[in-house]
Amino acid sequence: MNVLVCTKQAKTVAPNIDYQTDWPDLGPTPAGHAKLRTLCSALNHMDLWVGLGIPGVDLTWPRVSGCDACAVVEEVGEGVDASWVGRRVIVNAAVEVPPRERPTDPPGSTLAPDYELIGEHHNGMHRQFFHAPATHLADLGPNDTSDIDPVQAAAFGLTALTAWSMMVTKGGLRAGQSVLVTGIGGGVATSAMQIAKHFSCPVVVTSRHQWKIDKALEMGADHGVLDKGEDWSRDVRAWTGKRGVDMAVDSIGKATHLPCIKSLARGGAYVTPGCTTGPDATTDLARIFWNQLRILGSTMGTPAEFREVASLFKAGALRPVVDQVFKASDGRAAYERLEAQEQLGKIVIDWR
Repeated sequence: MNVLVCTKQAKTVAPNIDYQTDWPDLGPTPAGHAKLRTLCSALNHMDLWVGLGIPGVDLTWPRVSGCDACAVVEEVGEGVDASWVGRRVIVNAAVEVPPRERPTDPPGSTLAPDYELIGEHHNGMHRQFFHAPATHLADLGPNDTSDIDPVQAAAFGLTALTAWSMMVTKGGLRAGQSVLVTGIGGGVATSAMQIAKHFSCPVVVTSRHQWKIDKALEMGADHGVLDKGEDWSRDVRAWTGKRGVDMAVDSIGKATHLPCIKSLARGGAYVTPGCTTGPDATTDLARIFWNQLRILGSTMGTPAEFREVASLFKAGALRPVVDQVFKASDGRAAYERLEAQEQLGKIVIDWR
């Protein structure tokens, strides 16, 4: 079986990515699962974290990452409807861990799901075939007649699900509200911008690169702020007539958290799915309580949310931003581009 494998843990991931043609074949398809033939897979920042090593997660190398793919169902395990075979699908990589049940635990009505990730906790989708739970598939139609581009489909799943869950489900985004998206260029950020525009929301984006801001403006952003490492919140507030934005979508963390908080209107929401510059951010508690702000953490999403956002993709209402496509045999170059942070949108691996 052909795979892209990270051969060892290292401080720089790309040099340790190897295209191999002799990876062991999959065993029998487990009950409740489907065997999938990969058409295209897509890179996420998580692919770098897997190569760097993730604190608290027991990983071993060599290891296959990959949290996004468009694939064809080849066979199904026991308990799965046989009509899935031959369907083109995208896959929700977030598999919920069953909650513990102890007699002394309090009610769990406010507990959030705990996830394991295909491509992080388990070998992932950067390979010719893989297994996934049938409940985590979203249908794109029969493979032989589907007109949905596998490149676009592979680029859509995890980042769109992450953005949808934090902005719509948890953040309660409403049509016409103003949205700030930091670090435009990554998959979650571009998905967040598209979801905001789907709700007719004015969007301001930030980036350290003017060319990324210019591209975002071409794609529908309403305003851009060049991040020079200084407090840019006054620029954002000036754009809103000093009112502030209703939602700040921030996956950068330490470097951008405080300007986001200072950019929010009263009752606004700061939503975050990550912190690529570090978790130990400085905040402003007085502004948070006085302006009645909401701070919401979010990780991936449920199968129900995945099918909801996938239906918008299938209908053509949402489309991911694709940066560049690489053949699987050139996978190392794809990792090099991701690691250099040169991309705008998703980097896709073509396995066909």
